[in-house]
Amino acid sequence: MSQDIAVSFSNVTKAYKLFKNDKQRFLALFFRKKIKAKKVLALNNISFVVKKGESVGFIGRNGAGKSTILKLITGVTYPTSGEIYVDGQVAALLELTAGFDPEMTGRENIYLRGYILGLTKKKISEIENRIIEFAEIGEYIDQPVRTYSSGMKARIGFSINANLDADILIIDEALSVGDERFKKKCKQRVQEMIENGVTVLFVSHSAEAVKQFCTRAIFLKNGKIAASGDVDNVIAKYDENFK
Repeated sequence: MSQDIAVSFSNVTKAYKLFKNDKQRFLALFFRKKIKAKKVLALNNISFVVKKGESVGFIGRNGAGKSTILKLITGVTYPTSGEIYVDGQVAALLELTAGFDPEMTGRENIYLRGYILGLTKKKISEIENRIIEFAEIGEYIDQPVRTYSSGMKARIGFSINANLDADILIIDEALSVGDERFKKKCKQRVQEMIENGVTVLFVSHSAEAVKQFCTRAIFLKNGKIAASGDVDNVIAKYDENFK
């Protein structure tokens, strides 16, 4: 694989099984062949390459396969078939508040999230103050997360992932954090990362946001790539498709 490639999908398919109810899903754990389920292709034999330093936007309607691609890259799920290549540390702005321990303080959760991401205590200590300063939640950083508002938890979640010094940044509609001033701050941080050579994969329903951050776009439809290339051209094809 070329050293210039950050992410590569080669003939990747991801299939999910849909069961009628929870009982059917449970029984399928023991009687796979007897319990029937509907098979849905979230991704259907797709291939693409993202080079290091590129900013690529993924657009498409709900259910097109956008978030599935991001989950495959981050290792949340695995492909049914095909090959995926990822080169570099990944930071993911997906579910910003997921994985926090409500009984631990914000500071303790920074370390918890860091350990989960494979960082050493030394590395977390180096970026701890940067994360806290960016989040702007003041003295609450040493209070249990259960006392936080949803906005405060999202700020911490964004700040952790945006300050990891990652090679690849995954963003799934995560730039609407906090008030307008903080949203602007988040967008500026992402722009700084792009300028510093971080590879960005950005999922959004906002054409303007994709135009702002991305140099290339991929239009997904029903689990397949319908168009890929220049951002303006791909967005135009997306708009034409759903008129």
